[in-house]
Amino acid sequence: MLPRRIGVVMMSAVGDAVHVLPVLTALKRHSPDTHVTWVLQPGAATLVRGHWAVDEIVEFDRALGWRAYPAVWRALATRPFDVVLALQVYFKAGLVTSFTRSPVKLGFDRTRARDLNWLFTTRRIPPRAGQHVQDQYFEFLEALNVPHEPVVWDLGPWAHERAWQRDFLARFDRPIAPIVVGTSKAEKDWLPERWAEVSDALYGDFGLQPVLVGGRSPRELAAERIILECARVPVTSALGSGLRNLVGILDGGALALSPDTGPLHMAVALDRPVIALMGYTNPKRVGPYRRFHDLLIDAYGDPGEDYPVSMENRPGRMRHITVRDVLDRVERWRAAYAGASAAGAAPNR
Repeated sequence: MLPRRIGVVMMSAVGDAVHVLPVLTALKRHSPDTHVTWVLQPGAATLVRGHWAVDEIVEFDRALGWRAYPAVWRALATRPFDVVLALQVYFKAGLVTSFTRSPVKLGFDRTRARDLNWLFTTRRIPPRAGQHVQDQYFEFLEALNVPHEPVVWDLGPWAHERAWQRDFLARFDRPIAPIVVGTSKAEKDWLPERWAEVSDALYGDFGLQPVLVGGRSPRELAAERIILECARVPVTSALGSGLRNLVGILDGGALALSPDTGPLHMAVALDRPVIALMGYTNPKRVGPYRRFHDLLIDAYGDPGEDYPVSMENRPGRMRHITVRDVLDRVERWRAAYAGASAAGAAPNR
């Protein structure tokens, strides 16, 4: 029988939060009375707050510095669990796991639990060869004898968000193509001058409206400025729209284009075609899960290289992706997906 009270420690970024959702929907599908409490950072919390599979969120606000730890300790002191899923392997997550009150704290095996994270757990999933992050999280369900199929995100847009989405899409006279201009690390970004060239082609050759999406970090704002200055066609910026509105934008898009960052995985969860530009991180581990591999641009490996699934990063490779590489994938999208995408992205959807 599935434990009634489950704690989840995954305090990382948006992409990881997207990968956690199918774990939670599977738990709820298997046992609807299960109560799930998720320890999560405030930013990613805005994406999943209100989701039917998330009963409660305890925020870990790293902006508070060391004060974040006593705050989350106090919050967890009054929330006993039957099992805690320690999905994150960094030391700070291990400390938070140690704050939880549970007889079972399930974590990764010693090989995969970096930063001595295995010291903070009482039970560990068996060692396994490298695989996609999403499948690694499903190993925790396997340990609980919970089936993970079908894989369900239910990311939205939710009913009360549809009006905003319709109003946003009504601004345009053509299907939109959201472009994710920045990531958490500069090494994962693509050159904004090349995004400007791609925007010109999206608008002029493919009948798509480029829409810049993401946050408003200094690097994203710098990329926005360069793209808007260099593009010869109308480009709309929706930077800073917020994660829930970004769900509506991606869901309403005909095609998304993104390096390895949270919105890439959001698009996959929404089943929206997405061109993934990857060079710094391993696509076999963190690329689009099960979908749109035909649209993936893999600059991580050398031509013909059968590289393993690993956490190794390869700096300097995003520059190897050319504008022609991206436009070839847009052509592939037009041949394989464009009709269905255009129908799915209608403003009155």
